[in-house]
Amino acid sequence: MSTTEIRRRGGRSGSEARRAARSRGQGPQAPYISRKIPYYEVLNEEGLAIIEHNADTILAEIGIDFRDDAEALQIWRDAGADVQGERVRMPRGMCRKLIQENAPREFTQIARNPERSVRIGGANTVFVPAYGCPFIHNLDDGRRYGTIEDFRNFVKLAYLSPSLHHSGGTICEPVDLPVNKRHFDMVYSHMKYSDKCFMGSVTHPERAQDTVEMAKILFGDQWIDPETGRPRTAVINLINANSPMTFDDTMLGAAKVYARNNQACVVTPFILAGAMSPVTVAGTAAQTLAEAMAGMAFVQLVNPGAPVVFGSFASSMSMQSGAPTFGTPEPALVLYVMANLARRLGVPFRSGGSLTASKVPDAQAASESANTLLPTALAGVNFALHTAGWLEGGLAMGYEKFIMDADQAGMMQTLMGGVDMSENGQAMDAIREVGPGKHYLGCAHTQANFENAFYRSPIADNNSFEQWDAEGRQDMAQRANARWKKMLAEYEAPELDPGVDEALQAYMRRRKESFPDSNI
Repeated sequence: MSTTEIRRRGGRSGSEARRAARSRGQGPQAPYISRKIPYYEVLNEEGLAIIEHNADTILAEIGIDFRDDAEALQIWRDAGADVQGERVRMPRGMCRKLIQENAPREFTQIARNPERSVRIGGANTVFVPAYGCPFIHNLDDGRRYGTIEDFRNFVKLAYLSPSLHHSGGTICEPVDLPVNKRHFDMVYSHMKYSDKCFMGSVTHPERAQDTVEMAKILFGDQWIDPETGRPRTAVINLINANSPMTFDDTMLGAAKVYARNNQACVVTPFILAGAMSPVTVAGTAAQTLAEAMAGMAFVQLVNPGAPVVFGSFASSMSMQSGAPTFGTPEPALVLYVMANLARRLGVPFRSGGSLTASKVPDAQAASESANTLLPTALAGVNFALHTAGWLEGGLAMGYEKFIMDADQAGMMQTLMGGVDMSENGQAMDAIREVGPGKHYLGCAHTQANFENAFYRSPIADNNSFEQWDAEGRQDMAQRANARWKKMLAEYEAPELDPGVDEALQAYMRRRKESFPDSNI
């Protein structure tokens, strides 16, 4: 029986029904998290200043390569940088000055449902699904290549998950579509099957431009802000550095398109420490800061004031095999340091998520993901890409893992909400009512608060052994399997104006017919 057939059959056990009923009691969800707890920091002023100094040394003395893009090199030359071949050296303080004088500290990404627009930066956190996985994994099919049906499924699951505030971007690669045309269907899926914010295509400048044109159709009169005359930020986009210290023409081309249209660029050095940066935390942090500042400053040279996000992705590696490792202490230390450096620079920060090298949703996946997601919450990450679904070092998007991660994200949302110090939170009326030697189960305060008193997982099992045994001895992955099928079976698409939908489809047809299919 296929996954689709299993999904359409629906149905649920008694324990699944009880978990669903419990999850309904969690109350309304905010479109993003506004943290009410302090930041966790691991370096003092001296340590942070040393890393900032070292980053400026990298920029001024070693330089950054901007490859195969003559326009980018001329932009730097005109700004006063030392350009020798494709190597660009920036005077000390140049990048920081460009960023601090132009880039917004916070910005709003608009959603087609205004109630789901997100505020990126400051004390805010946005949880975003995983990105870029060529494979998918579930308990029914195992590991296989992703399809456009899988892509749509994950968009729907993100839409239905209140702890995920964003639809994401390339949630998985739909390999059943031509490489040079699949971006149309991916961007359209975000627009059609969700009303949350989404990410654009970055694999070619023309694909970035297609994303912009489709966003213009989707948002219509809302595209231009009448107060500024500039486009509103409707799309956020991942611009990765080719570490060490290199940007290629693909990323630069996409960055220029988005910057010129006032769309947000997440500039992220993608680092496997030990191979693409030094093995040490401080060395990796300095290189990450240098690369990210170079990319963000470039965006400001293209269009001053265009929103940027300081990205950091740094995993450790096995020094025996060379394989990436996740959930280890060193990347967490890098994350804490980079979050602090981003606040000092004055721009939003992207990092973290729920990362694992495990191939299946097992104890390793849970442990490594928790050891990534908790630092994400404590450090103050603003845009947390890879929050849900990541397996196999990012090679696979897991259906069950997605559900398990979304559950953990809900817990982090409660954690970052801090301690309720209202009159109700202090609960003195309950303490007076109950007094010594009794219990709180029947008191008025408990009765008034029991539905939302504690975070309640929709997939954890807290029943007795006997009840768990009688209901089939399911582990969490099996319960998550049942949940994603139920969610998809009950999915209802958010309403999209038929005229807008028709215009989007007409644009895609016209563009697809204008060039042949290709697998590059």
